[in-house]
Amino acid sequence: MEAADKRIEDYGFIGNMRTSALIDRDASVEWLCMPRFDSDACCASLLGTRDNGFWQIAPTAEVTARSRRYRGETLVLETQFETADGRVAVIDFMPVCQDGETTIDLMRVVEGRSGSVEMQCDTLFRFDYGDVTPLVRHGEHGMSAISGPDVLRLWAPFPLEDGDGHSRASFTVNEGEQVPFVLTWYESHNDEPEVGDALQALEEVEQWWRDWSARCDVDDEFREPVVRSLITLKALTDAQTGGMVGAASCSLPERINGEANWDYRYTWLRDTTFTLYALLSSGYTEEAYAWRQWLLRVAAGEPGKLQPIYGIAGERRLPEQQLPWLAGFNGCSPVRIGNGAYRQVQLDIHGEVMDGLHVGRIHDLEPDEDLWQVQCQLVSYLEQHWQDTGAGLWELRGPERHYTHSKVMAWVAIDRAIKGVEDHGLEGDVERWKALRQQIHDDVCEHGFNRERNTFVQYYGGEALDASLLLIPLVGFLPADDPRMVGTIEAIQQDLMEDGFVYRFVTDKKKHDLAEGEGAFLVCGFWLVDNLLLLDRRDEARELFDRLLGVRNDLGLMSEEYHPIQQCLLGNFPQAFSHVGLINSAHNLARAHRLGEQPAESRQEH
Repeated sequence: MEAADKRIEDYGFIGNMRTSALIDRDASVEWLCMPRFDSDACCASLLGTRDNGFWQIAPTAEVTARSRRYRGETLVLETQFETADGRVAVIDFMPVCQDGETTIDLMRVVEGRSGSVEMQCDTLFRFDYGDVTPLVRHGEHGMSAISGPDVLRLWAPFPLEDGDGHSRASFTVNEGEQVPFVLTWYESHNDEPEVGDALQALEEVEQWWRDWSARCDVDDEFREPVVRSLITLKALTDAQTGGMVGAASCSLPERINGEANWDYRYTWLRDTTFTLYALLSSGYTEEAYAWRQWLLRVAAGEPGKLQPIYGIAGERRLPEQQLPWLAGFNGCSPVRIGNGAYRQVQLDIHGEVMDGLHVGRIHDLEPDEDLWQVQCQLVSYLEQHWQDTGAGLWELRGPERHYTHSKVMAWVAIDRAIKGVEDHGLEGDVERWKALRQQIHDDVCEHGFNRERNTFVQYYGGEALDASLLLIPLVGFLPADDPRMVGTIEAIQQDLMEDGFVYRFVTDKKKHDLAEGEGAFLVCGFWLVDNLLLLDRRDEARELFDRLLGVRNDLGLMSEEYHPIQQCLLGNFPQAFSHVGLINSAHNLARAHRLGEQPAESRQEH
């Protein structure tokens, strides 16, 4: 595809809980980072041109029809092509890494379905996000590309020829034949590893994903979208550390023709509690425990230096830089790697950490003796700093403010500490904390609520709305049917919605920039679904949920945003937070239908 023709929804996703790849409808690997999610890309054409690296296997003749799917409840991607001569499928997957394994494989199997189809394998690897040309060696079975510490070896059942920097080969696949390819990353100072058996690995990885997906506990009505979302979350989780990256990509634009291009291959504390709920409510205790332990490790230490974003293993420094040699997705530049928001002060994250650790305790995750000590340190910090300004949930790079959501999450932190004492027998000055909890509550209701508009607002003294206000009932700060919250929900539906989709905020009441601006945030739509359920507006909630499901691509994947006017996905992809919202809303809908009553009114009541 030419750069101007790219659509985010055209990409599929595979991974192995260490890294991942994005593959387009033409069976071209357009984004691949080795060996970690946040490593330098060796295929970066997603954000540039084919000269920045790709690997395609496709028919040489005109394709008359194409389709793709995941093979059942797995992360094995199958792209089928039809030509005048027959049908063929390209099956893409990454074997699950075993403990101690030092190599990473991406495997592709070309399978003849009917007739006889001529195919071409065309590859060009470029290291350092498409900037560095490696040393390429060709042999009897494929080629290798070497650059500094990295080697990519592409094993093929025949030689690849060098031409114009590309490595190519044409081959014919007949009905019933399977032709395997194995791309292996390994460190250049190590011996060359053995070539994996792609056909055996295909059987093993399919079975692994089927077994994992079979553990999902969800009503049949919602199984397809929930399982696909859970598989996506699992694949975005690092098997070694338990950390979950925000998305597989970096610098996919949040605004059409805009510059809001950020790197999401890191782990956000804002996702903490919602992710734990999604995993625990679906029956995945082991994954929830790993996530809780990751959270505990990064939260330990000095609470004042808690960051909104960390590296996959908890790395603190994520310096942001621009890559001028990449033109950007559809020309949206600059392309950024790293994320400078790690330096921001976001007071809401303390509440997320407190709530996440509290949730783990409620659900009887294996206890940790350091857990309560960390929570008490966070409470002590908030006692001194809850009245500070900050950047807020959306990491805005403007002036720091008293964001209403941040104050609400400070209340959540103190509330969860009190519940640790009252419900779990832990030690703490509960009377002092109760007084502080009430002080914060009064402060939010006094300064975060605009009486003239009858709605809570984005920040103290302002008039603008913010979709994060939908979290007020979900965290238990106020019930959804409180008149102030009813007014807020109605105002959000009036001012922040377009064609049934929720924008995170709109500064201009006339929405003059919506046609070319950023898209609606998908997770905010799911928050509204949950609020409507709390108000017992079930039909309206289900209608909105189905509308949100409708913007998934044909593989069931979502990015961060959807543009209801341009009707396209925006932002990094696939986006963990969007899929977390889907899972939680599906469980809430199922609970409301199954029990004939509203779901639990707040997170702390679980």
